[in-house]
Amino acid sequence: MGKLNEQRVEYIVQAILTDYEDNRAINKRDIYNRPDKKAIIEIVEKLMMIIYPGYYGDNIYRSYSLKNNMSAAIEDVIYHLHKQIMVVLRYTLETENNSEVEERAETITYDFMEKIPQIRAFLDTDIQAAFDGDPAAKSKDEVILSYPGMYAISVYRIAHELFLLDVPMIPRIMTEHAHSVTGIDIHPGAEIGRFFFTDHGTGIVIGETTVIGEHVKIYQGVTLGGLSTKGGQKLKGIKRHPTLMDNVTVYSNSSILGGETVIEENVVVGGNAFVTESVARDSRVTVKAQELQVKNKR
Repeated sequence: MGKLNEQRVEYIVQAILTDYEDNRAINKRDIYNRPDKKAIIEIVEKLMMIIYPGYYGDNIYRSYSLKNNMSAAIEDVIYHLHKQIMVVLRYTLETENNSEVEERAETITYDFMEKIPQIRAFLDTDIQAAFDGDPAAKSKDEVILSYPGMYAISVYRIAHELFLLDVPMIPRIMTEHAHSVTGIDIHPGAEIGRFFFTDHGTGIVIGETTVIGEHVKIYQGVTLGGLSTKGGQKLKGIKRHPTLMDNVTVYSNSSILGGETVIEENVVVGGNAFVTESVARDSRVTVKAQELQVKNKR
């Protein structure tokens, strides 16, 4: 490298190092007091193994050692989850008392782990809904092992329980990991009932204050979103996403928007619909067919 290039490199290095010296959020360098994203994703994968003991984990596991393997996995999750919760609680707890933070993190960790049987019960209904709702499904094993929607809803149900326990940041890291893997974006704050099925799933967006009843089926590209986000942080805590009641089906690429929008029981929303008003029960929403023209070049 010539002298001129060396000077240019030195200038660039100094310029970037100087840019680190103010208090902007982008410059945070306290690596010991921030959550470890990689560790949180590893916790998700361990939890998937605990929730689906016959499907995730090493093939070398044998049925006679299932209890020992699961015991070790559960203890491992408790240890690492507690550690990460301690870190993120410092973003919200107004205390410098380490023992107080540790005690709160311990309580949350145990409360969450006690919810795992309940999470499994809900997911069992989601598996059933996917199998019953998709004629292409050959078995429930296929649903668990290959359906991206099943992975996304599994991670959501884990993250939702942590969200309900007021754990900051970790639930969102979990669901955004599932989003990056599956293309399905479910905010951990959404409320979703049993027997939920996302058919195909890619491109689905479910906002934070969405409420979904039981036996709801949503196809790819559906958005359950807010009418406007111009208010930014001023909208925090306000219900800005729709409510879908029991037995609703929403077909592909439809958008249902607004916190006051309620889709009542047994409604079918056809593809490509744009819904911003409530729909009464037992209705069918369709978009008026556009004229299709085919011109033969010959």
